[in-house]
Amino acid sequence: MSKSKSFVKYLKKINTSTNNLLEKNLNKLKLTYILNLVRSNKIFLSIVAVLILLLSYLSIPNFYKQNNIILKLKNELNNKFNLNLKFSDELRYNLFPTPHFTSNDTILIFQEEKISEIKKIKIYFSLENLFSFKNLKIKEVEIEKANFELNKSNYDFFIKLLDNNYQNCFFTINDSNIFYRNIQNEVLFINKILKMKYSFDSNESKNILDSENEIFNLPFSLKVHNDKTHKNFFSKINISLLRLQAENSLSYKDDLKYGNIDIISQNLNSTLEYEFNKKNFEFNYFDRLANQKFLYNGKLNFSPFYSTIEGSSDELDLSYLFDKSAIIAQLLKAEIFNNKNINLNLKINANKILNFNNFTNILINSKIHEGLIDIDGTAFEWKNYVKFKLFNSLIYNKNGELYLDGASTINIINNNEVFKFLLTPKNHRKKIKQIDLNYSYNFDQKTISLNDIRVDGKYNERVNKKLNNISIKNDDLQNKIYFKKLLNDALKTYSG
Repeated sequence: MSKSKSFVKYLKKINTSTNNLLEKNLNKLKLTYILNLVRSNKIFLSIVAVLILLLSYLSIPNFYKQNNIILKLKNELNNKFNLNLKFSDELRYNLFPTPHFTSNDTILIFQEEKISEIKKIKIYFSLENLFSFKNLKIKEVEIEKANFELNKSNYDFFIKLLDNNYQNCFFTINDSNIFYRNIQNEVLFINKILKMKYSFDSNESKNILDSENEIFNLPFSLKVHNDKTHKNFFSKINISLLRLQAENSLSYKDDLKYGNIDIISQNLNSTLEYEFNKKNFEFNYFDRLANQKFLYNGKLNFSPFYSTIEGSSDELDLSYLFDKSAIIAQLLKAEIFNNKNINLNLKINANKILNFNNFTNILINSKIHEGLIDIDGTAFEWKNYVKFKLFNSLIYNKNGELYLDGASTINIINNNEVFKFLLTPKNHRKKIKQIDLNYSYNFDQKTISLNDIRVDGKYNERVNKKLNNISIKNDDLQNKIYFKKLLNDALKTYSG
């Protein structure tokens, strides 16, 4: 019994010690937890308090009077960016993503004329001292979905924006269009502005214009800066699809301004040197490679507009005209030359045509006069065996497609060599001296229609039917086979 009682006492003693130990540690844990909780709450409450104070501070512009803020921003935009804006909608204040004012359907005035309707404009400002309405400073202006109407009187709007001070601010234009119009208020071309940004380059200490654009379905990038201290204007255009890059440097220190444009493409490295004043523009355009392939020079008078351009080239690339997406073709479609005030004479001599080396001694003789583009007097040869000369030939736009209509005289110098090339059977080799015909070429459809064909002065109806409709193939080899067969069929018909 005594042993049993002793064992029970021992268990009670252990239990008491254990309870005391647990209680002591739990008390310590409670105290630590509470202290940590208090500390955490202080941090949390501090964060909440800071956020509330910050949001309250950022919300101060909500309490500005609408008339006052409109007047303030209009003055700031005019003084800082030379932007004369008419807000047709109330300014709305937005906190996110950063505090700014927005307005819809804003009108832009330049030289006392409306030049743009802006769908949306965002005005970001400095967050310093929002308590002081007078100290409100604009940091960035962002224009979206604007249509700019430009012409010869206000074409320099975007260039003049470079004169502003962008050291502490930005000016951007996104998803907008430039409509350039002629004297008759007709749209000559549309330039799509994907993204345009004016900023200050601290490394070069110059204002910079960076722009991503699209014209005639052709994307291009543009970089411009104007060094007013040294009176030098620089621009760089990059057309990636054409692998074409052009850099222009212009000095405007004197009345007679001069500059040069370096043009680099896949197979081209050339320079355009020019000088101009208020009355005229003169230039020299040449290849910078060791073996010069071309040299052009010209003069343009501004009032009235008249120009003469002459040049010589080793090899002439007609793809600039005949390709469906060629720049010259697109300009002709846009009827940019269809102006009675434009008079231009162009005369180019070339030894051969790119990818068509059998055509030699090329003379391109073109005139633009009162909106009409003619190439009368244009001549070329084929292997010195056949001579071609064009008459009454006009290039024009019809229903959105480009056409070349005219007449041609073909003199055959060496019948035997022509028959050998065409592999014409001997029984069809009837001697021909001269062919006269009318033609119509569709640049877009790549089709040729020949009519009123006269061989040595005689009209042959069956020959005319054979050559009435010709389709240009996509492959050069296919074209060679196609034309040989077509001409041999015509010779067979002519020989009877």
